[in-house]
Amino acid sequence: MEARIEKIKQQLQSQGFKLTPQREATVRVLLENEEDHLSAEDVFMLVKDKAPEIGLATVYRTLELLSEMHVLEKMNFGDGVARYDLRSDNSHHHHHHLICVQCGSVDEIMDDWLLPLEERLERDFNFRVIDHRLDFQGICHRCNNKEKKQDES
Repeated sequence: MEARIEKIKQQLQSQGFKLTPQREATVRVLLENEEDHLSAEDVFMLVKDKAPEIGLATVYRTLELLSEMHVLEKMNFGDGVARYDLRSDNSHHHHHHLICVQCGSVDEIMDDWLLPLEERLERDFNFRVIDHRLDFQGICHRCNNKEKKQDES
């Protein structure tokens, strides 16, 4: 975790920003809850435990700054709530999501299945893709298994 915090600190410094204690607390919460796709309010409630003096506006500003710097990905899964997801160190692009329309769960696909398509777009259309995101909406394996068990009963 410390190595990722140091990398984010360097990214901020390269853009003329500092890793303030409030920003560091926010980054730590995001790293500790990396698989949870937290909303700004979720982040605020968790940061408040670490830094009681922090305000909601500070958390919002930090999330927006990190999003603008492509440290975070700001996304909406169709529920009207902006959620934040850290970009992984080893991936040029953001990962993809399987969003269950029944239970609201979000599963991640870490493989970049769109790289061949990007290469074709550049070759055939002289279009250089900077980033992409792919979200699938459907019914997750957990809900499918519940339905299957109910049908068998």
